[in-house]
Amino acid sequence: MDFSFTDEQLMLQDVARRIAQEKIAPSAEHFDRTGEFPLDNIRLLGENGLMGIEVPAEYGGAGMDSIAYVLAMIEIAAADAAHSTIMSVNNSLFCNGILTHGTEEQKQRYVREIAEGTEIGAFALTEPQSGSDATAMRCRAVRQADGSFVINGKKSWITSGPVARYLVLFAMTEPEKGARGITAFMIDAQREGFHRGKTEPKLGIRASATCEIEFSGYVARAEDVLGEEGHGFKIAMSVLDAGRIGIASQAIGIGRAAYEATLEYVRERKAFGQPIGSFQMTQAKIADMKCKLDASLLLTLRAAWLKGQGRRFTTEAAVAKLTASEAAMWIAHQAVQIHGGMGYSKEMPLERYFRDAKITEIYEGTSEIQRLVIARQETGLR
Repeated sequence: MDFSFTDEQLMLQDVARRIAQEKIAPSAEHFDRTGEFPLDNIRLLGENGLMGIEVPAEYGGAGMDSIAYVLAMIEIAAADAAHSTIMSVNNSLFCNGILTHGTEEQKQRYVREIAEGTEIGAFALTEPQSGSDATAMRCRAVRQADGSFVINGKKSWITSGPVARYLVLFAMTEPEKGARGITAFMIDAQREGFHRGKTEPKLGIRASATCEIEFSGYVARAEDVLGEEGHGFKIAMSVLDAGRIGIASQAIGIGRAAYEATLEYVRERKAFGQPIGSFQMTQAKIADMKCKLDASLLLTLRAAWLKGQGRRFTTEAAVAKLTASEAAMWIAHQAVQIHGGMGYSKEMPLERYFRDAKITEIYEGTSEIQRLVIARQETGLR
């Protein structure tokens, strides 16, 4: 087994680290406090190829691989999780889905602007009454005589919804067929019938704008169908497999930031006449943090490698996402505990890491759903 990275992968990692340290980290507290969308920073990421890492150059992307994506995501997430959320949706959920299932015309029209960071993409699957149970969606797309579809319904918790120009939407075209009656559509937010709801006041990743979206008589043309009619659920699940690699990477970045801040603190903070890092209980926490981080990274790289090889990676992505997200939450929790009162204060970024880590256990498949995916893949039972 070769655990080394290529020069190209390391170069992209260096680019991501530089932007993260010079632009994102210094502004992270401001964007978290105000909830403003960091448009200038996102455009900078796009200009440097980070909003379309696996997108071929002919569609405006960096033309890199899944390993490079993991390395870059970790660096951005370590600086600010909200920025990495926007980056993950553009890369994993939007661009990946179109590159895998879209027509040449759709790739040219929708991918380039997103990959270059001049526009923002979104992924509209969740609804107010259907989160983990995606097949319970009520958003309807009714076929017309001319082959177009009229779409009505609501979507909720749409990351980048308040600012997205283009969206991948999933709607029921044949409700009686259940999962086989779902179709994916390309949506242009500037068309009539598209409405944005209020921006959600979230616990964490606050600069990553999230809102409810409503469709009222929105007309999608026949050429706006992504993939085949009735294949929307399959598309959504395959895209979420890739998305889980991104969220695992995000969780590693958050966990790493909390871990590194804790290492610095335990070396400097003294109690009873010695650094608290010399206390065995503190050392045990540090050791466990390190083990969880390393395990999460290796599992995530395994899933990314399988994806790059064109092999199935459903189980591996679920294992990586579950392990990394729960590791990030545990590490952030322990980091706050070790910092004591200072960990609870907004004067330090630990409380932000703690708030940001929680969402990685929820979106793109809760920890409970990851366990179901893994167990069903292993047992073959439903």
